[in-house]
Amino acid sequence: MHTVHPDVERILIGAHEIEAIIARLGAEITADYADKNPLLVAVLRGAVVFMADLMRAIECPLSIDFMATSSYGSGVTSSGTVRILKDLETNIRDRHVIVAEDILDSGLTLSNLISMLQSRDPASIEICAFAVKDIDGYTPPVTPKYVGRHVPNEFIVGYGLDYAERYRNLPYVGVLKPEVYS
Repeated sequence: MHTVHPDVERILIGAHEIEAIIARLGAEITADYADKNPLLVAVLRGAVVFMADLMRAIECPLSIDFMATSSYGSGVTSSGTVRILKDLETNIRDRHVIVAEDILDSGLTLSNLISMLQSRDPASIEICAFAVKDIDGYTPPVTPKYVGRHVPNEFIVGYGLDYAERYRNLPYVGVLKPEVYS
């Protein structure tokens, strides 16, 4: 049992539940891509922890690559405008691509990113999101094929998720106290 960080209101997804989510997602992807040698793409920096665990849970040949984008600036909500800070090194033409995403909230950034990747003629593109934020009355413009878990519309950190580049190293996902970011 880990000590809860003083800036965290409560733990939402504990380490054991994270392990179970990763095992389930890995098994689903293994079944779907057994003979396809997919390219697993992490969008830096948030998805790096998730992808490191996910790729070890996938039991078929795969490759990995990374992209870095910017859409938040210094705020707490996405602007949706994507700037590519680091592009893929892999040619994705005719490749099966799985984008590993830490959290899907507005989906605006991911939607723009998927459109850009689709213009490169991959065989397929799917999204594997560790967490999908449930926002009342809102449907994101993209739908992940693989979903770890739905989470409430609260500001969460840990397991790669950050606020101002902090808390990524927490071994759980927790709800950040509002006074920390307001």
